[in-house]
Amino acid sequence: MPLTGFEVLPANPIEKIFWGRVEIEAASAHLYFTNGSFIQHSLHLLKYKGKKEIGIYFGHQIGYALKCSQRFTNCEIIIPLPLFAKREKKRGYNQAAMIAKGISEELKIPIVNDAVSRVKKTETQTHKSRIERWKNMESTFEVREPGKISGKHILLVDDVITTGASLEACAMVLLDLPGIQLSVACLAHTVSA
Repeated sequence: MPLTGFEVLPANPIEKIFWGRVEIEAASAHLYFTNGSFIQHSLHLLKYKGKKEIGIYFGHQIGYALKCSQRFTNCEIIIPLPLFAKREKKRGYNQAAMIAKGISEELKIPIVNDAVSRVKKTETQTHKSRIERWKNMESTFEVREPGKISGKHILLVDDVITTGASLEACAMVLLDLPGIQLSVACLAHTVSA
Protein backbone atom coordinates (compact mmCIF):
# COMPACT_ATOMS: atom_id res chain seq x y z
CA MET A 1 0.00 0.00 0.00
CA PRO A 2 1.38 3.45 -0.92
CA LEU A 3 1.09 4.97 2.57
CA THR A 4 1.81 8.68 2.96
CA GLY A 5 2.52 8.80 6.71
CA PHE A 6 1.04 12.34 6.68
CA GLU A 7 -1.02 11.79 9.83
CA VAL A 8 2.12 12.09 11.99
CA LEU A 9 3.64 15.03 10.09
CA PRO A 10 2.71 18.60 10.97
CA ALA A 11 2.93 20.87 7.90
CA ASN A 12 2.45 17.89 5.59
CA PRO A 13 1.39 18.45 1.94
CA ILE A 14 -2.33 18.15 2.77
CA GLU A 15 -2.13 20.79 5.50
CA LYS A 16 -0.21 23.07 3.13
CA ILE A 17 -3.09 22.93 0.64
CA PHE A 18 -5.22 24.85 3.17
CA TRP A 19 -2.59 27.34 4.36
CA GLY A 20 -3.81 30.90 3.94
CA ARG A 21 -7.26 29.67 2.88
CA VAL A 22 -9.02 28.05 5.85
CA GLU A 23 -7.87 27.31 9.38
CA ILE A 24 -7.32 23.59 9.78
CA GLU A 25 -6.06 22.00 13.01
CA ALA A 26 -4.64 18.89 11.30
CA ALA A 27 -5.04 17.21 7.92
CA SER A 28 -3.98 13.96 6.32
CA ALA A 29 -4.45 11.68 3.36
CA HIS A 30 -3.71 8.04 4.07
CA LEU A 31 -2.54 6.84 0.65
CA TYR A 32 -1.01 8.18 -2.55
CA PHE A 33 -3.29 8.04 -5.59
CA THR A 34 -1.85 7.39 -9.05
CA ASN A 35 -3.63 6.63 -12.31
CA GLY A 36 -3.92 2.95 -13.06
CA SER A 37 -3.03 1.94 -9.51
CA PHE A 38 -4.69 -0.47 -7.11
CA ILE A 39 -5.98 2.58 -5.20
CA GLN A 40 -7.64 4.02 -8.32
CA HIS A 41 -9.24 0.64 -9.04
CA SER A 42 -10.45 0.33 -5.43
CA LEU A 43 -11.95 3.83 -5.48
CA HIS A 44 -13.72 3.06 -8.75
CA LEU A 45 -15.28 -0.03 -7.16
CA LEU A 46 -16.30 2.01 -4.11
CA LYS A 47 -17.81 4.92 -6.04
CA TYR A 48 -19.37 3.25 -9.05
CA LYS A 49 -19.78 -0.48 -8.41
CA GLY A 50 -21.54 -0.51 -5.04
CA LYS A 51 -18.60 -1.92 -3.07
CA LYS A 52 -19.32 -0.01 0.14
CA GLU A 53 -17.21 -2.42 2.20
CA ILE A 54 -14.06 -1.06 0.51
CA GLY A 55 -14.75 2.37 2.00
CA ILE A 56 -15.41 0.93 5.45
CA TYR A 57 -12.22 -1.17 5.26
CA PHE A 58 -10.08 1.81 4.28
CA GLY A 59 -11.87 3.90 6.92
CA HIS A 60 -10.68 1.47 9.59
CA GLN A 61 -7.12 1.77 8.27
CA ILE A 62 -7.32 5.57 8.33
CA GLY A 63 -8.92 5.63 11.76
CA TYR A 64 -6.22 3.40 13.22
CA ALA A 65 -3.48 5.61 11.73
CA LEU A 66 -5.16 8.78 13.05
CA LYS A 67 -5.51 7.23 16.51
CA CYS A 68 -1.84 6.24 16.57
CA SER A 69 -0.70 9.69 15.43
CA GLN A 70 -2.21 11.47 18.48
CA ARG A 71 -2.79 14.57 16.28
CA PHE A 72 -6.50 13.86 15.75
CA THR A 73 -7.52 12.76 19.26
CA ASN A 74 -9.47 15.96 20.01
CA CYS A 75 -11.95 15.45 17.16
CA GLU A 76 -15.49 15.11 18.55
CA ILE A 77 -17.62 14.38 15.49
CA ILE A 78 -17.12 13.22 11.91
CA ILE A 79 -18.78 14.81 8.90
CA PRO A 80 -18.41 13.04 5.55
CA LEU A 81 -18.19 15.51 2.67
CA PRO A 82 -21.78 15.57 1.36
CA LEU A 83 -22.79 14.51 -2.14
CA PHE A 84 -25.53 16.30 -4.04
CA ALA A 85 -28.79 14.54 -3.04
CA LYS A 86 -29.66 13.28 -6.54
CA ARG A 87 -26.15 11.91 -7.05
CA GLU A 88 -26.26 10.12 -3.70
CA LYS A 89 -29.70 8.70 -4.49
CA LYS A 90 -28.48 7.42 -7.86
CA ARG A 91 -25.34 5.88 -6.33
CA GLY A 92 -27.24 4.59 -3.30
CA TYR A 93 -24.77 5.97 -0.76
CA ASN A 94 -22.04 8.55 -0.21
CA GLN A 95 -18.57 7.02 -0.54
CA ALA A 96 -17.17 9.52 1.99
CA ALA A 97 -19.78 8.29 4.48
CA MET A 98 -18.53 4.72 4.06
CA ILE A 99 -14.97 5.84 4.80
CA ALA A 100 -16.28 7.88 7.75
CA LYS A 101 -18.04 4.77 9.11
CA GLY A 102 -14.75 2.89 9.41
CA ILE A 103 -13.01 5.91 10.94
CA SER A 104 -15.87 6.35 13.42
CA GLU A 105 -15.62 2.73 14.53
CA GLU A 106 -11.89 3.12 15.17
CA LEU A 107 -11.96 6.54 16.85
CA LYS A 108 -15.22 5.91 18.73
CA ILE A 109 -16.70 9.26 17.75
CA PRO A 110 -20.08 9.78 16.07
CA ILE A 111 -20.84 10.66 12.46
CA VAL A 112 -23.19 13.57 11.80
CA ASN A 113 -24.63 13.11 8.31
CA ASP A 114 -27.40 15.71 8.17
CA ALA A 115 -25.81 18.91 9.49
CA VAL A 116 -24.33 19.98 6.15
CA SER A 117 -25.70 19.47 2.66
CA ARG A 118 -24.50 20.04 -0.87
CA VAL A 119 -27.08 22.45 -2.29
CA LYS A 120 -25.58 22.92 -5.74
CA LYS A 121 -24.96 20.18 -8.25
CA THR A 122 -21.39 20.41 -9.47
CA GLU A 123 -19.70 18.92 -12.46
CA THR A 124 -17.08 16.26 -11.91
CA GLN A 125 -13.77 17.76 -10.86
CA THR A 126 -11.67 15.03 -12.49
CA HIS A 127 -10.55 16.88 -15.62
CA LYS A 128 -10.69 20.46 -14.34
CA SER A 129 -7.76 22.79 -13.74
CA ARG A 130 -7.09 24.12 -10.25
CA ILE A 131 -8.91 27.41 -10.98
CA GLU A 132 -11.87 25.63 -12.59
CA ARG A 133 -12.18 23.41 -9.52
CA TRP A 134 -12.43 26.43 -7.18
CA LYS A 135 -15.04 28.13 -9.37
CA ASN A 136 -17.03 24.90 -9.67
CA MET A 137 -17.34 24.69 -5.87
CA GLU A 138 -18.54 28.24 -5.09
CA SER A 139 -21.72 28.34 -2.94
CA THR A 140 -21.97 24.56 -2.97
CA PHE A 141 -22.51 23.72 0.73
CA GLU A 142 -24.97 24.84 3.38
CA VAL A 143 -25.21 24.15 7.11
CA ARG A 144 -28.67 22.75 7.84
CA GLU A 145 -28.36 21.82 11.51
CA PRO A 146 -25.93 24.25 13.18
CA GLY A 147 -27.00 23.19 16.68
CA LYS A 148 -25.64 19.69 16.10
CA ILE A 149 -22.12 20.87 15.32
CA SER A 150 -21.50 24.34 16.80
CA GLY A 151 -18.63 24.41 19.27
CA LYS A 152 -17.28 21.03 18.11
CA HIS A 153 -13.98 19.84 16.69
CA ILE A 154 -15.07 18.30 13.39
CA LEU A 155 -13.19 15.70 11.37
CA LEU A 156 -14.21 16.35 7.75
CA VAL A 157 -13.78 13.19 5.63
CA ASP A 158 -13.50 12.71 1.86
CA ASP A 159 -12.21 10.07 -0.54
CA VAL A 160 -9.60 11.84 -2.72
CA ILE A 161 -7.96 15.24 -2.38
CA THR A 162 -6.26 16.96 -5.29
CA THR A 163 -6.55 20.76 -4.97
CA GLY A 164 -8.78 20.69 -1.89
CA ALA A 165 -11.48 22.81 -3.57
CA SER A 166 -14.43 20.70 -2.36
CA LEU A 167 -13.11 20.39 1.17
CA GLU A 168 -12.28 24.10 1.35
CA ALA A 169 -15.76 25.09 0.19
CA CYS A 170 -17.32 22.91 2.88
CA ALA A 171 -14.79 24.03 5.51
CA MET A 172 -15.63 27.68 4.89
CA VAL A 173 -19.32 27.22 5.73
CA LEU A 174 -18.48 25.09 8.77
CA LEU A 175 -15.98 27.60 10.12
CA ASP A 176 -18.63 30.34 9.96
CA LEU A 177 -20.27 28.65 12.96
CA PRO A 178 -19.22 29.63 16.48
CA GLY A 179 -16.51 27.62 18.21
CA ILE A 180 -15.74 25.25 15.32
CA GLN A 181 -12.37 23.57 15.01
CA LEU A 182 -11.72 21.57 11.88
CA SER A 183 -9.46 18.70 10.88
CA VAL A 184 -9.46 16.80 7.57
CA ALA A 185 -8.90 13.14 6.72
CA CYS A 186 -8.93 11.71 3.19
CA LEU A 187 -8.32 8.28 1.84
CA ALA A 188 -5.98 9.33 -0.94
CA HIS A 189 -3.94 12.25 -2.25
CA THR A 190 -3.15 12.85 -5.88
CA VAL A 191 -0.68 15.44 -7.05
CA SER A 192 -2.11 15.72 -10.57
CA ALA A 193 -4.50 18.63 -10.98
